[in-house]
Amino acid sequence: MRNIIFYLLAFFAYVILQAFFKDLVLFNVSFCFFYVAFILLMPVETDNLVLMLAGFAIGFVIDMFYDSLGLHALSMVLIAYIRNYWLGVIAPQGGYDAGALPNVSSQGVQWFLVYAMPLIFIHHLTLFLAEAAGNLFWYSMLKAIASLLFTITTILLMQYLLPQRSRV
Repeated sequence: MRNIIFYLLAFFAYVILQAFFKDLVLFNVSFCFFYVAFILLMPVETDNLVLMLAGFAIGFVIDMFYDSLGLHALSMVLIAYIRNYWLGVIAPQGGYDAGALPNVSSQGVQWFLVYAMPLIFIHHLTLFLAEAAGNLFWYSMLKAIASLLFTITTILLMQYLLPQRSRV
């Protein structure tokens, strides 16, 4: 019950912060979508269905702020679906501890970058390609890479500045 309340508060905090920093854009190509961290920082053993429902919910609410007709929901459901498979691919030799969180404080910076960067890149590339309707591939790729660097920097800063839990 305590975890459910924590994640509901985190949901609203990510939505409010993303809505507040909606216009945070660098050079008209680099966007900061740090609400992606909501899915990335959920416990390792979280079920795929729960992840996809949470991804759809936060994506749908963000779509309301951006007037983007489901693009954020599409991208979030995709990375929520891929996340557990990717965690299995990069699992340590002994596996993950029970209740482990995929964050910097419990797994380390190098592991977190290997975990988060491909998922954030997939999110951004899906979002920008769907927004451009498949056209402007190289411009969408530029936006995805620039936004990846901006987003991963803000997520790392957020993890270093805010107190972190290493277990659920």
